[in-house]
Amino acid sequence: MQFCNLAGKIAIITGSSQGIGKAIAIQLAACNAKVSLVSRNQKNLDVVKEEILQKGGEAQSLIGDVSNFESFSRTVEQTLEKWQKVDILINNAGITRDNIIMRMKETEWDSVIDVNLKGCFNGIKSVTRPMIKNKGGKIINITSVIGQIGNAGQSNYSASKAGIIGLTKSTAKELGSRNITINAVAPGYISTDMTDQLDNDVKEKLKSSIPLGRLGKPEDVASLVCFLSSDEASYITGQTFNVDGGMVMI
Repeated sequence: MQFCNLAGKIAIITGSSQGIGKAIAIQLAACNAKVSLVSRNQKNLDVVKEEILQKGGEAQSLIGDVSNFESFSRTVEQTLEKWQKVDILINNAGITRDNIIMRMKETEWDSVIDVNLKGCFNGIKSVTRPMIKNKGGKIINITSVIGQIGNAGQSNYSASKAGIIGLTKSTAKELGSRNITINAVAPGYISTDMTDQLDNDVKEKLKSSIPLGRLGKPEDVASLVCFLSSDEASYITGQTFNVDGGMVMI
C-alpha cells in the first residue's frame, strides 16, 4: 500500500535485515524513497535488497555497527557518496539481553544501552550536518512501550527505550529551527520471528492485555513511520506515537 510519496528522498534504515526494520525499508521503498539498508547481517540484508529491487525500488545494503560512531558515520558517508544527500534516518536497530537485575551482567547492560540508545545518538549525530546542509530532514527513532511502562527482567531494555524518548525530545528542540523533525514510534507486541517462538499460552496472555485482541504486524509500524517521513508530517516533532493496539493509554 502506498499512501505517501517519498520520490526523491534518501533514507537510511538501521536494523533493516528483518522484522520491523525490514517492513519499514520495504514500505519506504514502495513510497519511492531510495534506501540504504544497514545491519550486521550481510546475507539477510541482501535478501531485503533483492526484494526491493525486484519491485522496482532502489536500495543498497551496508554492513554497519550502530553502537560505533565511526561505523555509523561510514554508513552515512556511503549513502552520501551514492545519492549525495540524506533526507530520512530510521533508528530501528535494537537488541535484548533479558535478565533480572540481581543476575544481570554488566556486559548485558552495556550491550543493550550501546546498541539501542547510543546507536540512536550515533545516528542523529552522524546525519545532523548533512541534513542541515540539505535544509531539513526527518529522523524517526524506534522506541517501545516497555520504555513507558517497564517490564520485569528487562531493566536494560526498558532504560534504553525510555532514554530514546528523552533523546528524541531534546534533539527535536535543538534541531527544530533547522527544519529537522525528530519523532519516536513505540511498538507494542508485534508479530516477528521472536514472538513466533512463543508458545500459544503466552501469546494468548499477551493478546488479552491488548484491547484490539491481537498482536500487531510489522507493517502497522511501517505505515506510521512512512507518514512521519513524509512532507505531510512536517509540523510534527518531539512526539512519541504508540503502535500497540491500545495496550498502553497515556
